[in-house]
Amino acid sequence: MGKYWFEPKSDETRLAFATVCEMVIHSRILPVPDPIPEPLRRRAACFVTLYHEGDLAGCIGTVEPYHDNLAEEIIHNAAASATRDWRFEPVRPEMLERLTLKVDVLSPIERISGPDQLDVKRYGVVVEHESRRGLLLPDIEGITSVPQQIEIALRKAGINPSEPYRLSRFEVERKE
Repeated sequence: MGKYWFEPKSDETRLAFATVCEMVIHSRILPVPDPIPEPLRRRAACFVTLYHEGDLAGCIGTVEPYHDNLAEEIIHNAAASATRDWRFEPVRPEMLERLTLKVDVLSPIERISGPDQLDVKRYGVVVEHESRRGLLLPDIEGITSVPQQIEIALRKAGINPSEPYRLSRFEVERKE
């Protein structure tokens, strides 16, 4: 497998991994590829999740796209995931050889009327109350029920389950 455990299989993960390496080794943002590969030209939100030796090491993303294209969205989220996820120490150069990652490209968020319109394997969930918002990606290991998925998203947002909240859902294209 070479120097790294991880062998990106898609344009999305190749770009994310190159971004993490550039940020960790050289402390700079990778420039947007020129030309931008076709799958990365569309405008979409995404999450970049990092794992070191199989353990979560960072996860940063956007619920709605902030940049002109998916390439820019991936670059900014990959760099932030490696260096600015407050839950984890920043990725260090010696960690790169045992780092893996995935990129989840989000469909547009869709408001739903209740939990019966969720499926933990298929849909991610967004909970909102006033200015607080929590999100949980779909198909996460250990999350087996819709109530558990909603409870975790509420906790992430700091929303008390007794407060009224709105539910939305989205699907992802998972790139590894």
